[in-house]
Amino acid sequence: MAQHKIRVVELFAGVGGFRIGLEGASDAYETIWNNQWEPSTIHQDASLVYQARFGRKGHSNKDINTVPTSEIPDHDLLVGGFPCQDYSVAATLSRSGGIEGKKGVLWWQIYRILSEKGDKRPQYIFFENVDRLLASPATQRGRDFAIILASLSDLGYVVEWRVINAAEYGMPQRRRRTYIVGYRKDSVVANKIETKEDWVEFDGVMAQAFPFAAKDKSESLFSIDGPIKEVSDNFNKGKKNSPFGEAGIMRERQVFTVDTIPVYDGTRQTLGDNLVDEDFVPEEFFISDADLPKWKYEKGAKKINRISKEGFEYVFSEGGMAFPDYLDKPSRTMITGEGGSAPSRFKHVVQTPSGRYRRLIPIELERLNMFPDNHTYHPDVSDGRRAFLMGNALVCGIVQEIGRSLYRFIYDEAPVSTRPIHVQRNPKPLLTLDLFATEENDLVYNKPKKTYTLDRNKRLLIGLVKKDNEDYFLAEEPTKLYYTGNVATFPSTIALNKLYYFMPHIKGRGVRDLYLIKIVRVGSKTEIHPEVKDEKAPRLVFELEYLESLPEYKMINLNFQHAFTDTFLGRVMN
Repeated sequence: MAQHKIRVVELFAGVGGFRIGLEGASDAYETIWNNQWEPSTIHQDASLVYQARFGRKGHSNKDINTVPTSEIPDHDLLVGGFPCQDYSVAATLSRSGGIEGKKGVLWWQIYRILSEKGDKRPQYIFFENVDRLLASPATQRGRDFAIILASLSDLGYVVEWRVINAAEYGMPQRRRRTYIVGYRKDSVVANKIETKEDWVEFDGVMAQAFPFAAKDKSESLFSIDGPIKEVSDNFNKGKKNSPFGEAGIMRERQVFTVDTIPVYDGTRQTLGDNLVDEDFVPEEFFISDADLPKWKYEKGAKKINRISKEGFEYVFSEGGMAFPDYLDKPSRTMITGEGGSAPSRFKHVVQTPSGRYRRLIPIELERLNMFPDNHTYHPDVSDGRRAFLMGNALVCGIVQEIGRSLYRFIYDEAPVSTRPIHVQRNPKPLLTLDLFATEENDLVYNKPKKTYTLDRNKRLLIGLVKKDNEDYFLAEEPTKLYYTGNVATFPSTIALNKLYYFMPHIKGRGVRDLYLIKIVRVGSKTEIHPEVKDEKAPRLVFELEYLESLPEYKMINLNFQHAFTDTFLGRVMN
C-alpha cells in the first residue's frame, strides 16, 4: 500500500476528538497544527489535556482571532467543531469585496483562513455543530446555515451535510449533531459526484459511512441566491420552517436536501455497558440519603408560578425525566454542566447493583464520547472540568467512520489504522497512568461492553494465528485485522458472503475469542507489519470487532490444509 499523507489542521480542538477519530480512521491523517483557546478563563484545561496527550509540537493556545493565517501551515484537511452563534453578516466591505461577520463569531475565522489561503486553501473541510444549526435563528429559519453554505460555495467548495444521532448507529450516547464535509471543486472527491440526489442518498462520503433511507416526500431542491449580505438579510424570511433537511448537498449554490431514516444492524452500546464496577467509584460521586429528595425533585415533573421582568405572572412547567437513568439504553446527551455534586435535572444518575445512587465519573463520560479511558486525566484539571470538557466534545466514533469513508473516496483503497480510537495518545507522557504495572495480582478492570444477540445459525470462520502474530491476538482490544496467507492458498470452498463470525485459533490452545466480521477485503500484511518480506503478496483481510470470549480455550481441529475451518457458530458455542 502506498504511503499516503493527509495533512490536518484542527481548529477549536478541545481535547482532540477530531484528531482521535481521524487517527482511528487511517494512519494517513496527520495533524500538523492545532488551535485551542477557551475565552474568559485563565486556566486553559483543554489545552493542557491536548498537550499532555499529543505533545506540544504544532499546538497553538492563542485566541484564533489574533492568529495570522501566515502562521497556519498549508494543509489538506481543515477540521473543527465551531461554536453555535449568530452568523449574520454586519456589512459587505466595498473596497475588498470581503465579508465582515459579527465580532467574535468564530465561523468567520474559518472563513478568513480559507479565504486568505487562496489557491493553497485545503482540498477538504470537515466541521461539526449542533443539530439546530439547520433551523437557526428562530426569527429566520435556516439563515445561518445558508450563510455558511453560500460562503463556502463562493470559496469554491462543494458541501454535503448530515444530521447524525450517534446512538442510532450503535454508539453509547444520544448525541445528535450536524456534520459538514466539503470538497474543493478541483478535488478528486468532487469530481466523483455525478448527481446530487444519488450522492446524498447512496454514493457519497456520508451515505457510505452512515446509510439511511429517505423519508417519503421530504426531498427538496432550491438555490441560495444573492451576495452573502443579501442571504443574511433575506433568506427564508417570513417562513415558519427551515428548508434544510437532515441530509443534503450544495454545489454552485444549488441545494438538494432530504430527511433521513437511519439504517443500522450492527452491535450497540448502552449507558450500562460503559459503567465501571461501583467498587472503583470514589465516595464523593455517591448521592447521600439527605440529598436524594433534591435530586428526585429536580428530575420530576413540576409547575411553578413565576413573575416576568415586566411583572406578568406565568406558570413554568416541565415534564419528568427518568430517575435513575436507563442502563439498557444509550445515555442522554451529555452537557457541559455534567460535573459537580449539586442536584441537577440534566446530570446523569445511575443506580448501582447495591441499590445506591451515584453520578458518573470522568472515565465513564469519556467512554460515552468514545474517547480512550483517562484521556482527560491531568493533575491540574479537576473532575468537574473533565466533565465540562466531555460536555463540549464530540463522539469520536462518528469522526472515525466519516474519516474512513473520506479516505476511501480520495485513494480508492481501504484505510488502515494502527491507532484505533481506544488507544491512549501519549507520545510525550506528562503523567504516569500505569500506576499498577508492578502489581503481581490481576486487577479487575471494567471495560466497555456491547449489546448484541448471537445468531448460532450464522457461519463462523476459524483461522490459524501464526506464531509471530499471537501476541497481537492475545492483547485485549476491541478491533483487530486478520490477514490470511497468500490469497491463492485460501480455500475456494468458503463462501465469503455467508461468513459472519470469526475466531482466531492459537496453536496448542484452540479458540476462545469471538469476533464479528465487519469487512472482508484484499490487502497486504505490510499495512500494519512493514517488516514482513512478502510486501506484494495479496491477502484476504478480515476487519474484526470483538464480541466476547468462551470461559476457556476450546480445542478445534482445523480442516483446510490445517489452517481454516468453516462451520456454524452454534457448533462451537454449544
